[in-house]
Amino acid sequence: MSHSYQRFDPFLQPREAEHMFRVAESFGSFGTYADEGTSEGLGEDLPQRFDVGQHYVARGLDGTGNTDTPARSASRTNYFRETYAYGTDMRVPEIKPFMDNEPLLNWAREMGGSDYVVPAIVYANLLIPGQELAIHTDVPEFRGLNRLNAPQWLLVCMHHSGLFEDWRVPILTCVSWFGAARGGAFTFYPDGPESPRESVAADHNTAILLDTDSAFHGVERVSTASQALPPITRETRLEFRSGEHWLLRQADDVLAEYTWEDLRYSISWKGYCFADATQHELWRSGEDRLDIPTVLARFADHLKAEDAGELTGKTPDERAMTLVNHYIRFPAVADVG
Repeated sequence: MSHSYQRFDPFLQPREAEHMFRVAESFGSFGTYADEGTSEGLGEDLPQRFDVGQHYVARGLDGTGNTDTPARSASRTNYFRETYAYGTDMRVPEIKPFMDNEPLLNWAREMGGSDYVVPAIVYANLLIPGQELAIHTDVPEFRGLNRLNAPQWLLVCMHHSGLFEDWRVPILTCVSWFGAARGGAFTFYPDGPESPRESVAADHNTAILLDTDSAFHGVERVSTASQALPPITRETRLEFRSGEHWLLRQADDVLAEYTWEDLRYSISWKGYCFADATQHELWRSGEDRLDIPTVLARFADHLKAEDAGELTGKTPDERAMTLVNHYIRFPAVADVG
């Protein structure tokens, strides 16, 4: 399946691009992606994206293998993320002009073939030298279920299964990059997981717009220069200090120091792209919503019909592993096109 995309170079006006650094600095402290919560009763002992982690530990970024230990793999992929805005929750008020950027909305309308594009989420990722982002698809949303009330791996399974398309909220994502870090190219499969992988340099003030819920993608390793990769846990934080300086902290211990030149900084904008006024109104009104019991029941019926196992009689973690292993098929292609 081919996934269309559009690149922008430059993306913002120079002054707007420079302001993106100030936004991160004002936020001040970034936690790790692994620090995002799990969901009681549905694989609560597993990370939110354990599907990505288990594939990366076994296959690495390009599918050829991974020579790191599991602990080292976790440090390499446990990057730093914070959400600037989610719907009407503006954690960083000055991000609103970016969220409502009219040229970006117009590009999304054109690509999505929709007059009903609603800015939804803006979040930032920071990767330190030595880190990379494992191949994955992003977390989709459905009427009634999103990352605020359902496990992320479950939402991904729902999309990959194709069983819940009538409830899915189509999303386009604009990934934009700021700074001069070496390496860290955006790598993705624009023509589907069986086709060659391509890479796009994460140059300052450039961007790409595509459906990251459907297209597998990741981030190539950020240049290590001469600095070793410290151990990263769920409690590690990346904190802005002053000027160009960031500190990597584990409680009161400083593990490393960085400047903006060392860090790969991206901002992702997500917009809901409704097919028509009816779909937009269904979402806005809250009608025809999914819930987790309904989803699990449909999965159980589908697995039984395919003679692919049972969900009953399993622990929450076992149910999660069954669904992920059956429905998510990662790319096998290693070569970059």
